[in-house]
Amino acid sequence: MDYEWIKLNIFTRWDCSTKQTFLLIFDATESIQNSITQSLSKPVLFQAHLKVPFWPYTHVFGILADLQESAIWSVRDQVRAIEKETDPYIRQRPDYRKLHDFARHAIHVNETLDVSIQNIETIMKQYDLYKISEVSKPHDIYVGADENIRNELDFFRSYITNQRHRSASNEKRLQNEIQLAYNTVSQADAKTSVEISQSSMKISHAAQIDSSAMKTIAFVTLAFLPPTFISSIFSMSFFQCGEKTGWAMSNKFWLYWVFAVPITIATVLIWKYWIRFSSSLHNLSPLEVPIKDV
Repeated sequence: MDYEWIKLNIFTRWDCSTKQTFLLIFDATESIQNSITQSLSKPVLFQAHLKVPFWPYTHVFGILADLQESAIWSVRDQVRAIEKETDPYIRQRPDYRKLHDFARHAIHVNETLDVSIQNIETIMKQYDLYKISEVSKPHDIYVGADENIRNELDFFRSYITNQRHRSASNEKRLQNEIQLAYNTVSQADAKTSVEISQSSMKISHAAQIDSSAMKTIAFVTLAFLPPTFISSIFSMSFFQCGEKTGWAMSNKFWLYWVFAVPITIATVLIWKYWIRFSSSLHNLSPLEVPIKDV
């Protein structure tokens, strides 16, 4: 959203002896200066207005109201574009930075409107004091035509107040969309979490099935291992069974135990050492892994 700050500072001075009003405008852009000059150059309905020090404000507030109207509708168009977005993919991936920038602009518009209303009310109070002082002066007759100036100021106060209500509505609608974006993303995240949980349950169920199968295999292995061991022992050449000699065992059977027992113990020790070494290697952080020379 492209935007531009328009700074407008006005200093007024009224010469009561000549009934002239002087305006000094600071930091205004060239377009604003031209707009104020053209507005002040328009013919007035009553010449008596020119003798009232408040007549330039009716022109200035007219230009200010137009600028505020443009700012309000610019924010409104952005808010409406967000409200009309119905794509679920975009809804679940909102641009929070952009939304908060729009909210910041809406807050700034409200701020300038509040200041404008406050300035108009202050000017109207001063106008009432001026009118009382002019009427109380001797030989001065209050000109009823300049009541139009106060009516115009009152009109712009009402007009800018209505703009303030419109701007407040924009801000509330935008906050509603921001809250909706948060809720939409939270709902999508919750749905994803449920799907992940369901997948985890399926994986857990499959793991339970695999575990049951492994238990079955282990039980079958355990059941057949003793008979297999016994059959392996007696099928060795250390044992003989014949019709004439009967059942006989070689006197060299001790050789089997001499080799089998140490090898079994060595195998168990190597396995335990390998398990410990693998665990310690996996627990090392990247900085703790020793660097080998190239």
